[in-house]
Amino acid sequence: MRHRIHGKQLCRDSEHRTAMLRNLAAGLFEHGQIETTLPKAKAVQPFVEKIITIAKRGTFNSRKRIEQMINDRKIHSWVADPNVPDSAKHNDHFDLPSENDIEFNRYGEVRKAPRLVQHIMAVVAPKFSDRDGGYTRIIKIGKRRLGDGTDLCILQLVGEEEGPQLGGGDSRRRTQKQRRRDFAAKVLVATTAVEEAAEEVVEEALEAEVSEEVTEVTEVAEAPEDTEDTAPEADTTD
Repeated sequence: MRHRIHGKQLCRDSEHRTAMLRNLAAGLFEHGQIETTLPKAKAVQPFVEKIITIAKRGTFNSRKRIEQMINDRKIHSWVADPNVPDSAKHNDHFDLPSENDIEFNRYGEVRKAPRLVQHIMAVVAPKFSDRDGGYTRIIKIGKRRLGDGTDLCILQLVGEEEGPQLGGGDSRRRTQKQRRRDFAAKVLVATTAVEEAAEEVVEEALEAEVSEEVTEVTEVAEAPEDTEDTAPEADTTD
């Protein structure tokens, strides 16, 4: 009996893990990147890589295989959602569909929208036609999840090199290196300023000396000449 309970628990854990991987992969394929914990990113990364490798074949069987691996669903419905701000309706990885391509019924449910599997086959896979593996990357952002303090990261499809390192934090080693560079730059600036000040002092001293010499020469040149001594006139009187 105990073995049965243990077996059921393992089965539930496996199902929960599979569902988690599918949801993370679906979010990554829809948005191009997701923020998650580092252990989850490392767990879903090979799953995503395998799906992209299969999708690159472009065959009917590969489509069926992907449908077995990940739950097909409607995506990008938020593009036509009036509650989503326009500033959030952009994507650096894919061209988003037009609002006319998305329809809702009178109950607010999505009736028409792009499908996930078709998106993987027609949009995601062609991006990596010239790449043999390495379709994703993990970027540490220097944040921790509240509660358990697990490291957070960005799992991203490669191809957009501007990515979240713009907004993510740098590693400790990179931060220390940048501090050293900033300090060296400050020292260089200070040294250059001192040298320039010293050069200005020397130039001013030289100019002062030259000015004094010119003044002395000018004074000598302008000094009045001594009058010549005139001989006394001879007395003509006897």
